[in-house]
Amino acid sequence: MTTTLSPAVRFGDAQIEMSHGAGGKASRRLVEGLILPTMMAEAIGQALGDAANLTIGDARLAITTDSFVVRPLRFPGGSIGELAINGTVNDLAVSGAVPLALVCSLIVEAGTPTGTLQAEIEAMGAAARHAGVRIIGGDTKVVEHGKADALYITTTGIGRLDPRAALGAEAVRPGDRILVTGHLGDHGITVLLARGDIDLAADLRSDTRSVYPFAAALLDEAGAALRWMRDPTRGGLATSLNELARDCGRALLLDEEAIPVRDEVRGACELLGLDPLHIANEGQLVAIVAPERADRALEALRRVDGGGAAALIGRVDVAPAGTVLAVSAYGGTRVVDMLVGDPLPRIC
Repeated sequence: MTTTLSPAVRFGDAQIEMSHGAGGKASRRLVEGLILPTMMAEAIGQALGDAANLTIGDARLAITTDSFVVRPLRFPGGSIGELAINGTVNDLAVSGAVPLALVCSLIVEAGTPTGTLQAEIEAMGAAARHAGVRIIGGDTKVVEHGKADALYITTTGIGRLDPRAALGAEAVRPGDRILVTGHLGDHGITVLLARGDIDLAADLRSDTRSVYPFAAALLDEAGAALRWMRDPTRGGLATSLNELARDCGRALLLDEEAIPVRDEVRGACELLGLDPLHIANEGQLVAIVAPERADRALEALRRVDGGGAAALIGRVDVAPAGTVLAVSAYGGTRVVDMLVGDPLPRIC
């Protein structure tokens, strides 16, 4: 049977590949070329954020949803259950919302040990309590053995938008500063090592956690000077910043030496031919702050528990528009592009 696409669809790939779910160029092509024109035509041309805003009466809300398919289910520093809670809480937090409640769906593979499922349910409950959100509902399905990697989780979250938050790519200005909350790449490399795909000994742990304390600290300190936030998960920092550069029409210049990356992550990336800026994170955020508030915002991040490695890593410029550039200690520059392909499948 041949399926004919609508003329409005601009997605030319013959079939869906793993790269379409990796968070990079292929993912963007799938969303903008097939999903938006088919299902959400009114959103074409708009900047896509981590959560949708919704006004009901006097209430300004944010709502988001995400699915988690990590393999293995448990790894140093976390598990799929923790990721499912923290990932959705974080999408709300970087959208300028106070996370309030979640609903969760579980897809369980037949034959999965009950103890495995119980451990992840307990992890979800603990993560929700730590993040200060309630799990208020959900759904459970069981699929045939061999049809899933033991457990897939989908979480949908709702939050109350902070009235101080006026975030968006359109707010970004030349001269603004780029901040991150800590070391990049820990999660992606930790999961890769836990799968045993490479023979490399490294003392690494996933960074999975709620980033709401960081977002709240930035709003408290910077207020209207906080322009934009994102949690750089699939596709890493490079993909998040390339999306911003395209959406705001500015250049983003990174001080490569200032970007916090552990030696173990750099070593694994060098061995595998990967860029640490493309590696997924599950407990960091990147923010754009007006220059007059940048230093104070950085101090506020470092006062948050776990924020000791927060850093100012670059600035916004006019040209070359829509481009992310990394500047080395020797003054050389390289273009930092979006992730291409799928180097690290099933990591979030």
